[in-house]
Formats: sequence, structure tokens, C-alpha cells
Amino acid sequence: MRTPRIAPLLLAALLYPLELARATPSAGAANPAWEKVKSLAGDWSGTYDDGSSARLSYRLVSSGTAVMETMTTHDSEEMITVYHPDGTALRMTHYCSEANQSRMRAAGLSPDGKSLTFEFVDVTGAGPDSHVMSGLRFTFVDADHLVAEWTSRQKGSENTGVFKFARVK
Repeated sequence: MRTPRIAPLLLAALLYPLELARATPSAGAANPAWEKVKSLAGDWSGTYDDGSSARLSYRLVSSGTAVMETMTTHDSEEMITVYHPDGTALRMTHYCSEANQSRMRAAGLSPDGKSLTFEFVDVTGAGPDSHVMSGLRFTFVDADHLVAEWTSRQKGSENTGVFKFARVK
């Protein structure tokens, strides 16, 4: 009796996607902080401490493995921040209009799920007197309101500015 050769090929073709899915790590598996950042996708409008305006845009990029934030303020060039999961942590790189790139890490959401704090890891492209972003804290007020506290450092002095944003509908 002759065994059909198509059966093993068909079985392999059916099982391959399942094996691939099992072997490929999920970008946001078991990472509530990542899910929260992904939920920001869309456009936001807000104000800074001094009343000046700011705009944010969040987009999922790289097949959903990163979120790109584009910020435009009244007095600066456009700035980009890219967020991505790293296991159960979250990392970000801020491409500053000051021509440097701060990298930070957040261990996870606060116990109440309302805030996410990024801590400074390192910076590239900065000199000893450069103005450098050194911290970021998001407070998720609700699905349509976000507070972003940006901390920067220059010449050993730190300053925190607060942005309040609302989702543009």
C-alpha cells in the first residue's frame, strides 16, 4: 500500500503557524504598563505649566512592537519619544530637540494602575552642560486625560514641568 506524501506536508503547513506563534515572544504579554501606553494611540492637545500649548500624537509602529510619541510645543522643534516593552518593564528613548537622546526605564504601573514613572538610565549626544530629560511620570486620569511630568537636568539642577493633555476626538 502506498502512503500519500501530501499528508505530512499538509500537517506541517498547518502546525507551522502554531509553532511560530509559540516561539515568537509577544510584545506586550503580561505587561500592563505596555498596554496602558498603547492605549494612548491618537492625538492629544494640552497646556504646559505656563499656559503655553502642546500637542501629542501616539502611533503604534513596527508591527505594534513600539509606540512613537511626537510632541510639538509652541517654542520648540518636534520631539520624538519611542516606547517599547522589555519583558515586564518598559523602556523609552527620547529624541530631544536639544540634540541628545535620553533613555529611561519604568518597572511598571503603580499599584492603582494610574501612574507610570520612567527613571533615567543614560543619555547619548550630551555634553556636561547639556539640557537633558532625566525623568518622566505619566498620570492616567482617565481614558481621555493624561498628565505628563517631564523632569530635565542641566548643570546639576533639576526642573519638572507639567503638561495636561486631553484626547482630541
